[in-house]
Amino acid sequence: MERLILFRHGKAEPDSESGDDFDRRLAVRGERESAAMGETLADLGLKPDIALVSPATRTRETWTAAQPAFPRAQARFDDDLYHADSGAVRRAAEKAGETAATVMVVGHNPGLQELAVQLLVEGGAPASLVSRAQRRFPTAAAAVFLIDSNGRPAFDGLFFPERGD
Repeated sequence: MERLILFRHGKAEPDSESGDDFDRRLAVRGERESAAMGETLADLGLKPDIALVSPATRTRETWTAAQPAFPRAQARFDDDLYHADSGAVRRAAEKAGETAATVMVVGHNPGLQELAVQLLVEGGAPASLVSRAQRRFPTAAAAVFLIDSNGRPAFDGLFFPERGD
């Protein structure tokens, strides 16, 4: 793996018809912001070879909204990413990275945010950037890291959605 993109799902409805968190759908804002973040990343050349997607409804819908920006990406739905901690997210990305240059994980907080902060610290990012990521990793945000041949991360971008409301 040469690059890792951590992409938090878009804004979701507070409840689902079933009452189960797993079934929560994206809000209209979440669909819009997920599609826009996909376009932003693609416009910058940040296109995944593989997208690892949590099977929850809101993450699948986030991928559906963003996927047109990544027509060559292969999606893999990974049950272990639902409510995964940072270690599980990292292990899944590293495994996928054995055969792909750019891996995207479409998942959930707190795991994605915790991993973003860990990678920033490991990569020697400025304290102000680490602090910013610790304070806030909103829905439809993305953190991007370059990964060297020894597996060391280097910060490559932190993107927050533009709020149109």
